[in-house]
Amino acid sequence: MTTALINAVIVTMENDKVIENGFIKIKDGIISEMGEMSEYKNDAEKEINIDKKTIYPGFIDAHSHLGMWEDSLGFEGDDGNECSDPCSPQLRAIDAVNPLERSFKDAYEAGVTCVVTGPGSANPIGGQMCALKTYGRRIDDMIVKEPLAIKFAFGENPKSTYNEKDTAPTTRMATAAIIREELMKAKKYLEDKKLSEEDDDVDAPEFDFKCESLIPLLERKIKAHMHAHRTDDIFTAIRIAKEFGIKAVIVHGTAAHTVADILKNEDISIITGPFLGSRTKPELQQLSAKNAGALSAVGIKTAICTDHPCDPIHLLGVCAGYAVREGMDYNSALKAVTINAAEICGISDRVGSLKVGKDADLAVYSCDPLSLYAKPHMVFVSGKRVL
Repeated sequence: MTTALINAVIVTMENDKVIENGFIKIKDGIISEMGEMSEYKNDAEKEINIDKKTIYPGFIDAHSHLGMWEDSLGFEGDDGNECSDPCSPQLRAIDAVNPLERSFKDAYEAGVTCVVTGPGSANPIGGQMCALKTYGRRIDDMIVKEPLAIKFAFGENPKSTYNEKDTAPTTRMATAAIIREELMKAKKYLEDKKLSEEDDDVDAPEFDFKCESLIPLLERKIKAHMHAHRTDDIFTAIRIAKEFGIKAVIVHGTAAHTVADILKNEDISIITGPFLGSRTKPELQQLSAKNAGALSAVGIKTAICTDHPCDPIHLLGVCAGYAVREGMDYNSALKAVTINAAEICGISDRVGSLKVGKDADLAVYSCDPLSLYAKPHMVFVSGKRVL
């Protein structure tokens, strides 16, 4: 069935294009046609008059732990950190996420239609991130990309976790060494595996689940999402990424605004946030909602995240609005929760903007979607009207 949304202002997030009076046709969960109302042909089975309201792409939270720490539960719903091994790239977020956890509903009712979720930051190598739609009942039907990235963590969190266990890492040096050692093993494993495939006289290496899990990263098919708050940790993450030729994204980058002039010369993107909360630990001393704007202003591709449950996921638009209040260009803030978030996470072929061929993830507003009082009139996820 084809559904047509007509008489709408359409903010496409494609080259800053806005259609002042347009239509979108949805078929099989995909945007099948869109354009000016003057081009519209009434051949859809279902027609919805948007009545001059504005259609935006569904928001994307580029870093969260949605479904990994369940709302209102303690240990029973805590599946975000496997603290028995500091190096665990083989762990997959999709094996922990509960898509029926009520925060998913909070997300899509607030116009957040896609999220990146995964392990926390207790381990230097925490596991595999994934991108999911926020509406569904079975995780396998909600996947946008999996694995999307390998989660790495630097600084305070691994130190604190393993200091309590009286085992490594208890220093930043050990955290970096554990990461390097595993990447070196995986690199050698991959070299030996390729050599065995090319030469019948060479035996393949003994199967190693951790090394296998890191091969897509070493082959640059997925990225490293590197948790780092302080500037020294940010630069350590960049240093290691360069050593192994992997594509990296800095997650949080709390103090990045203090070295934006240096970071602008690095081939790096930054997912900023959360910044609605308090400075609850030493690494957050330089927490500022000005961070996203400062990075974007010097040309660093920037996304904004909630780090749910640190900031509630339904406040993603508010986070972007707060960044505008603190100096970020409005269009840059909107990009930070739509197309920039999608491009940074490698899912812009499906989500992040409104374009023929992309998933029909969209939200309809009659007000500024980044304002505190904003609430969408309609939300579509994969073409299904869920609000």
